[in-house]
Amino acid sequence: MNYTIDDIKISSRIIYFLMKNRELKDDEDILYKAYSENENIQELVKLEADELGCEVRKFGSIIYFIPKEDNDFLGYSKGDLKKELCKSGANDKDYYLSQFVIMTLIVSFYGANGLSSKSRDFIKGGEFLNLVADKLSEGVKRSSENSDKDNGIAYSNILERFESLKSSDNQNRSKTTKEGFVNNILSFLEKQGLIDYIKSDDMIKTTKKLDYFMDWHLLNKNNYYRVLKAFGEEEVNE
Repeated sequence: MNYTIDDIKISSRIIYFLMKNRELKDDEDILYKAYSENENIQELVKLEADELGCEVRKFGSIIYFIPKEDNDFLGYSKGDLKKELCKSGANDKDYYLSQFVIMTLIVSFYGANGLSSKSRDFIKGGEFLNLVADKLSEGVKRSSENSDKDNGIAYSNILERFESLKSSDNQNRSKTTKEGFVNNILSFLEKQGLIDYIKSDDMIKTTKKLDYFMDWHLLNKNNYYRVLKAFGEEEVNE
């Protein structure tokens, strides 16, 4: 495919905009229209993004810039996430607990049949905290009953770390409490534009951004079904 100088210039402008803002909406008329209507520019943008270890995906009316899993320059490394999600001096148990909390949130909201994968509109923070505890306990029990089947999650270690955190009322935001640990993760996800965490109502809602990811990207990946399997959930047959 032959590319013009203008194609290359505009694709570079789109990449720069996406690196800076992580998303391109239709109110950015020139760049959005160029990507949506010009196959040359769209291909160039995707090629440039791939060289940067990223994907460019259009969900609904928004174009997203998504670092690939192993991209710790534009995305987060394990160490970076550990600093963001856990208390100082955190170990791997803290990190894996934080990832389990995020997986629990995904399974709580998504998995429905129909036009959307979303199965609920909101969940209360207290209910979600109880759900994390229940899923961990269920995982430990399931692992002991099926010791020959490794699902990749060390439930007993994660549950031990969770239970070592203090219990408190919702006003205590310290990362040394169960409530504070989960609250910090929810706040991080809110900063990423993935959820709305309404503290005054103790209510968690997902954003359109996360809904789009789940409907058009994540739910088409085998990784999601691995998460369901790890949680003892049944796969949904289309």
